[in-house]
Amino acid sequence: MTGNPRFFPTSLWTLLEMAPFGCWGLPVALLTLLCCPGSGEKAFEVYMDPEQVVVKRGESQKINCSTSCPQPEAGGLETTLSKDLLHEQSQWKQFLVFNVSQNTVMHCYFTCCRKQITKTVNVSVFYPPKEVLLKLQPTYVSLGGSFTIECRVPDVEPLEKLTLTLLHGNRILHKKTFGGATAGLQEALTTHNTTAHREDGNYNFSCKAELDLESVGQSIIWKVSEPQMLEVHVPRPDNQMAIIVTAVSLLLFLFVTSILLCFVFGQQWHQRRRGIYGVQAAWRSLRRAYRVQAA
Repeated sequence: MTGNPRFFPTSLWTLLEMAPFGCWGLPVALLTLLCCPGSGEKAFEVYMDPEQVVVKRGESQKINCSTSCPQPEAGGLETTLSKDLLHEQSQWKQFLVFNVSQNTVMHCYFTCCRKQITKTVNVSVFYPPKEVLLKLQPTYVSLGGSFTIECRVPDVEPLEKLTLTLLHGNRILHKKTFGGATAGLQEALTTHNTTAHREDGNYNFSCKAELDLESVGQSIIWKVSEPQMLEVHVPRPDNQMAIIVTAVSLLLFLFVTSILLCFVFGQQWHQRRRGIYGVQAAWRSLRRAYRVQAA
């Protein structure tokens, strides 16, 4: 064998000779082999931070997209929301999405060795209860009368995560959830009909609104309405009616008493009359007997 020995296969040596950078073709080829392994092996990863996005309606959120690919060819964030690129380096990009107003999805993507991988996250929008309005109808009621308690939250989202609780002091009167509600900014309303008790005027009525976001990695947001007082009227006996009842009772007592007195006096008079007649009869008998004897 003649000529210079070759330490690479003919095809690889030919590749090095044909490379535009001459001897630098070897590092380029090795880097290509490292970045682009066989098709059966996963080449790189794509990451998003945060992995679960929960944003208050109308506010902004920073999104970080990154990859394990050493030299990605392209990358970015796909979304229907308005966005700005804040910072970037070879393996990561930071975006600001703003004016988030609806539930949606976002996709981070990177292309490495002509292969694209995408990472997706869901965006959940919420709007906490800013106003909790309580109304008593009527606010003045007689004992035993009916009245209505109404609680209203003008704007809240998501409605299905909301619970309204009507309270009398610390006692729960009524509770309502809104499961199965449609998405979007909505009004929440609940009413409760009841009757007035004497103790209802001793404690305030209130309404508590709770937006439970624990299922999406947040906490429970709650707000309580301004307290409302119910004025319970306890009817008092009518003075005029009391006087009439007293007078009738007195007259009835006098009438019954007079009848009893008449009966007693009548009996006594009758007994006296019978006694006088008896003496006179006895006197007549004696006089007759005396006359008979004299004759």
